[in-house]
Amino acid sequence: MSFYQHPSAIVDDGATIGDGSRVWHFVHVCGGARIGKGVSLGQNVFVGNRVVIGDDCKIQNNVSVYDNVTLEGGVFCGPSMVFTNVHNPRAYVERKDEYRNTLVRRGATLGANCTIVCGATIGDFAFVGAGAVVTGDVPDFALMMGVPARHVGWMSAYGERLELPLKGDGETACQYTGDVYRLTDGVVTRTVKDAL
Repeated sequence: MSFYQHPSAIVDDGATIGDGSRVWHFVHVCGGARIGKGVSLGQNVFVGNRVVIGDDCKIQNNVSVYDNVTLEGGVFCGPSMVFTNVHNPRAYVERKDEYRNTLVRRGATLGANCTIVCGATIGDFAFVGAGAVVTGDVPDFALMMGVPARHVGWMSAYGERLELPLKGDGETACQYTGDVYRLTDGVVTRTVKDAL
């Protein structure tokens, strides 16, 4: 496979990294990691053994992607955002057999300095604001902000706020792509403009 690795980066034997990926300064990728094509790992990123990173993800500086985290394609991890994998850590108590899985679905954005408490699933194209602390599952296209994170709106796949109510039913189109978004019973679905 053909990827760029900065001389200061460490990629342990056994790790797989897809074509066109970039591994920047002081990155450490553990041997069990599976990383897709076109991924960017910014300065000082750590990737654990039991981690899967899909194609086209962008992981900014100072992010640690610990064991039991899976990122689907096109996920954006902002600078210094945090994943966890133990729900109740103690220095004196070994809990490596209690890791909880975290899944970040396709196209989601995790803003700078946000924290994802382990065990959560972040939905397709969800958007977690900078500094938010996510303690549970996040719906597709949801905008989450605050500590703890609250659902405050909806975001398009393009990354713009949608004019949809938090609850009830509604329909709107993204002004940039023309994609149509429908809210029905608390679930947002997207119809791509070219498929109309």
